Formats: sequence, C-alpha cells, structure tokens
Amino acid sequence: MAMEIERKFLLLEYPTRLISEGELKILSEKKIDQTYLAMDENQELRVRRLQDLESDEVEYTHTFKMGNGLSREEIEYAISECIYEQITNAFRAVPLTKKRVTAEWGDIIVEIDCYDQIDMLVLEVEFDSEEAANDFVAPDWFGRDISSDRQYSNKKVWRELQAKS
Repeated sequence: MAMEIERKFLLLEYPTRLISEGELKILSEKKIDQTYLAMDENQELRVRRLQDLESDEVEYTHTFKMGNGLSREEIEYAISECIYEQITNAFRAVPLTKKRVTAEWGDIIVEIDCYDQIDMLVLEVEFDSEEAANDFVAPDWFGRDISSDRQYSNKKVWRELQAKS
C-alpha cells in the first residue's frame, strides 16, 4: 500500500496575484466529483470522476485510504465509467464537487481545491517523507495549516452535504 504524505492549508483567498505575476504557474485544472461509499474514523472508500478542463478528458477512480493526519495509506486505481455510474446510482448520494488547480510554485507542486458547495479553498502539498513534510516552512499566503484538523476533511464536508439533502 502506498503512503500519502501531505500537508493541507486553508487559503484565505485564491492566489490570483501570484498567478498573474508568474510566481505560481498553473499546470492543470480539473473538475472533481467525489462520492464516499463507506467510511469510519480511520478508513474511507470513495469514487471520483475527474474531468480535465482543458482537454475535456474524463477519468474515474476508486480509492481506499487508511489513517488520519499527515500520513495515510492509500490505494487508488482507475475504474470504467460504467462501474462509476453503477456505484453512484446505487448510492444516490450528493457528490462533493470542486475544481482542483495543480500549479508549480518554485520547485514545489501545489494543489488548490476550490469547493463548489461551500466557501472553502484548500491548498495541499505532497511530500516524499514525513521528515520533509515536517521540515517544510510554508509561506504566509498558504494560510493556516489544517493537516490534522478533521473539521476540514473532505469526508466531513461530504457527510454534511448528505445531511442537507
């Protein structure tokens, strides 16, 4: 099982100025529909529909994650549109939708999630080791570190969406 080591930050505003000044270079933009199939405090199982906003290419994934905080075990693989549709139709859940902007800031790749159903911007940075993640000094524009704050987890936001439906 692969390890996902990432830190998350609560952006106060979209970094439009950094993009226009060329300090932050956009690599891709995707629309993501994310539906959870099962979850508990330590594990989650989800499916995603990812649409590249430049090419319109669509891919579907099935992901299992275990753990919380900085490091989590993750298994992700591609599934067909047919399987994705069968799963989401069976669950009839409201997907969490967001736009993901992948960008390059210096020699660091960042992912910015702009949520559709709530007013929230989250920036993520993935690392090769926990040591690298812990040693990383984030600039002020990243905002508050929410890596271990479950209040901002996608599965919590998704649960709240289901309660509203």
